[in-house]
Amino acid sequence: MTDVIMHNVTSADGFIADDHDDIGPLFDWYFNGEEPLSDDGSFRMTPQSADYVRSTWAAIGAMVIGRRLFDLMNGWDGRPPVGDHVVVVSHRPKPDGWHPEASYHFVDGVAEAVAQARHLAGDRAVSVASGEVGGQAFAAGLVNEVAMDVVPVVFGSGRRYFGSVTGQHRLEDPHVVIRGDRVLHLRYRVRRAG
Repeated sequence: MTDVIMHNVTSADGFIADDHDDIGPLFDWYFNGEEPLSDDGSFRMTPQSADYVRSTWAAIGAMVIGRRLFDLMNGWDGRPPVGDHVVVVSHRPKPDGWHPEASYHFVDGVAEAVAQARHLAGDRAVSVASGEVGGQAFAAGLVNEVAMDVVPVVFGSGRRYFGSVTGQHRLEDPHVVIRGDRVLHLRYRVRRAG
């Protein structure tokens, strides 16, 4: 069965961006080391973070994101940042003429998005961006694992990692704990009831 991993970088108090969608210092650790991660050398991190990120990204076949992230990033100009496919949860279609060659799929609901991403990912993992869409997938029981890159900064308010999830949900003890420079990489399996 394809793993569905909810993932994002987060502040220590659980925010993925501030109230104005500004990520502030959350991604500074992508550029604070000596190990190149990308071919163009734009990402340079510590060896511990680079090894973790490299293996995590290689395992992803498809991403699920919300329309807000798609619009903010202009869909990374049709080139998925990880994986080969992106499924966008949106009540609006793909913008007219927007990168027709890109493997981006627009669907109305979270469950449909995760199902389509699983199909597209094949035997690789599905990454669900945290926030509202990720929180909905998590609350619906569609997520197997939670991956957080926790940065030592406190935002105080903003866009929550788990979106507007309510109620108590339990995770297993972390099975991955890697200390980088200005980041702590954590991965938890989702505890199922029963």
